[in-house]
Amino acid sequence: MSPRNSVLGAGRTRQRIVDRGLALASVDGLTIGRLATELAMSKAGVLGHFGTKESLQLAVVDAAAEMFSREVPERARGVAPGLTHLRALCEAWVSYLERELLPGGCFFTAAAAEFDGRPGPVRDAIAGMDSLWRRDLSIHIRRAITIGYLPPDTDPDQLVYELVGIMLALNHSLQRHHDRQAAERTRCVMQRLMAEIRPHDRGGAAHAGVPLRHPRRRSPRRGLRVPRGRATRGGPVAADSPARIRN
Repeated sequence: MSPRNSVLGAGRTRQRIVDRGLALASVDGLTIGRLATELAMSKAGVLGHFGTKESLQLAVVDAAAEMFSREVPERARGVAPGLTHLRALCEAWVSYLERELLPGGCFFTAAAAEFDGRPGPVRDAIAGMDSLWRRDLSIHIRRAITIGYLPPDTDPDQLVYELVGIMLALNHSLQRHHDRQAAERTRCVMQRLMAEIRPHDRGGAAHAGVPLRHPRRRSPRRGLRVPRGRATRGGPVAADSPARIRN
């Protein structure tokens, strides 16, 4: 076997180990013994591609992050910023959990339960990914506020907290209770949450895609504008040129 083929073969084996490790970690955590059994390899053969168990675990965390990025943020790419983008992100997030791409549901939920009380690089990596995602959600919420889709007194941290809580409940309902209605229940909750925060005009109508516009004050002295050149000095406006209200 040529050196190049050897490298390619090793790369494919490494990827196979990571993929299987990701699936196992979403269910029962990652153990070298079970991973080796699943792949029909020796423990030494598995670790030989990574050096240490910790390096293997970090590679699995990276693979989980790539999957999440591909299935959630990437699906909302190109959607207009503001509340519309936030809605697209949340829908992709629900779909990601609903489709159960991993047998144990959300990898980061399972991994957090396993590593929250175990300080070290793996816990730091999991916590770092979670913080990045929360930061991204907060950025989109703040953009929606700046553009005018959300009221200026919207609390981004509170909204992120509620969205994360909704998704944790969805993952729990799917994995623990096998509730086939959980995804639709989650969508209903999100719709209600968004309906509570989206701006309403004076008539009570609302539209998520239309930014909130505050009416300009109208000067009492210049409430009417006479079309230029269509009225004589001191005379009335021409009959065919009605005065227009200045907005």
